Amino acid sequence: MESSLASITSINGCVIIPTYNNERTLERVIREVLIYVPSHCIIIVNDGATDSTPEILKSFEEEVTILTNEVNKGKGYSLRRAFKFAREKGYSNALTIDSDGQHYPNDIPVLIEHALEHPGAVIMGSRNMSQEGVPQKSSFGNKFSNFWFKVETWITLPDTQTGFRIYPLNPLKKIWLFTNKFELEIEVIVKLAWRFVPFVAVPIQVKYDPSERVSHFRPARDFTRISILNTVLVLTALIWYYPRKLFSIQTWNVIKHEAIKPEEPNFRKALSIGFGFFMGIVPLWGFQLLIGIPLAVLFRMNKVLFIAAANISIPPMIPFIIYGSFLCGQLFLTGETNSAQLTDMSLEAIQNNVYQYAIGAFIFATIAFVLSFLVSFTLLKLFRKEPKL
Repeated sequence: MESSLASITSINGCVIIPTYNNERTLERVIREVLIYVPSHCIIIVNDGATDSTPEILKSFEEEVTILTNEVNKGKGYSLRRAFKFAREKGYSNALTIDSDGQHYPNDIPVLIEHALEHPGAVIMGSRNMSQEGVPQKSSFGNKFSNFWFKVETWITLPDTQTGFRIYPLNPLKKIWLFTNKFELEIEVIVKLAWRFVPFVAVPIQVKYDPSERVSHFRPARDFTRISILNTVLVLTALIWYYPRKLFSIQTWNVIKHEAIKPEEPNFRKALSIGFGFFMGIVPLWGFQLLIGIPLAVLFRMNKVLFIAAANISIPPMIPFIIYGSFLCGQLFLTGETNSAQLTDMSLEAIQNNVYQYAIGAFIFATIAFVLSFLVSFTLLKLFRKEPKL
């Protein structure tokens, strides 16, 4: 107990417990947290609870700090309020733990130990979502969140929805957070990643007891909010984060390793190049990378080679792509070419023959995929030794 108390003070940390109508578990969670953390380092946010939460908290008001939202405003709002309060009190780190009883407070020293080893990092408690008793919607939601986090940051984490974390508070001063519900826990880690804050995943215990746990997550409503947030984050990543990341020296080393990847088979490298040419030519102007990058991540392609090949659609190449698309469309639909039409590459010509252009573009993209795959695979076979699996 003494070592854990020393640890929380050595990282200048506090514990934040947001709560809303968790009367069955709240008192136990607080008492167990008090075993590992001094009472003056605990901040509880009562998010407008309508059950017996106020009465439970009254018995702790002499020991811990209690912030109260007069009406329920959401977990995200409560965390943002607590982060601001903690910074004003001079804390450097904030450990968050849910009040629904799913986390084991005896894991607090484990997270703190990793925070000491990795100062300035976000320490993420990683739950075993495949264990017996984990709700299917929680497991699916976590996989969904992990996938989009990787698309938005290029970072792989096993559990992006865990509420058991340690945040470094200083970087949060420079970040604008706008969400108020569960999705804040996604928004904040994505934006911290965009600030190049490192992440450390730490295995933790988890308990799902349906007899006592109350979840306020509403799948339809909250997945909609999360999907909207991910759309905004992906667009922001494409416009701002990816270009910014490309200018860092560390990123160039990552890109170089990703492109070379000695352990990656030649087939996958060639497939990545072929898919890049395909997505660069298909008539999805402005959305090729938005659609292609998640697919490249999903199918474990080489993202650097894919993006490089997809840049076939740079402005100087567009007239050739349009010409090739019209040519393929004519041959497919009529069996012959009309040289007069092919020389007219105006926007009006494309609008008047949009069906021919669309069909031709997909055919042209498929031809480019096959040819680029075959050429790159052949060259790799000739000049690169196949790695041993």
